[in-house]
Amino acid sequence: MTIKLLLADDHAMVRRGLQVFLSTQTDIKLIGEAATGQETLEQVTALQPDVVLMDINMPGMSGIEATKQIKLTHPDVKVIILTSFSDQEHALPAIRAGAKGYLLKDIEPEDLVRAIINVHNGKVELHPDVAGQLMSQYAEADSPRSADQGISELTAREQDVLRLIASGKSNRDIAKELFISEKTVKSHVSHVLSKLGMADRTQAAIYAVKHGLDQ
Repeated sequence: MTIKLLLADDHAMVRRGLQVFLSTQTDIKLIGEAATGQETLEQVTALQPDVVLMDINMPGMSGIEATKQIKLTHPDVKVIILTSFSDQEHALPAIRAGAKGYLLKDIEPEDLVRAIINVHNGKVELHPDVAGQLMSQYAEADSPRSADQGISELTAREQDVLRLIASGKSNRDIAKELFISEKTVKSHVSHVLSKLGMADRTQAAIYAVKHGLDQ
């Protein structure tokens, strides 16, 4: 299966370089380009890509806002942020907006291809620096005792759901893997977040990775 990719970046040279490289890939097809956040939204509606490779800084609407809008209107489209910013002031809002990947522009070409394929397959791809910063942020409020208590409060099925959240799977994917309905998955996710005192899936995923529940 060929992955349909939309490239969103306001720098023509960046788009051209990626276009040339991606043209050599048999698993990925570049179906369109956009230079602004608004144009990205229009292209997503018109072209229905599988994955959007998104810059953060673009004229008008930022890549983060565009990501948020894409997830609201086209929830099945996966977004990967490709940027020069590794600080959590940029990374955390992007992930909360719904990005499934956060990578830096100095990434090796073959690693970018691997990340696109992994995100398309439901996994989360974070640059190591970004992942480390996010884990450090949540670690401060997570003592060993509270962590153990939180885990012990989860049922076996809720731990299964948490493990799959950490692997980047959607509610639909989790439902298929556990042979339950999406409605049941949503209920389990709500219980997991409530019991762990977490606000969103990103926090839960990082918690799971930190405490070895992603294996």
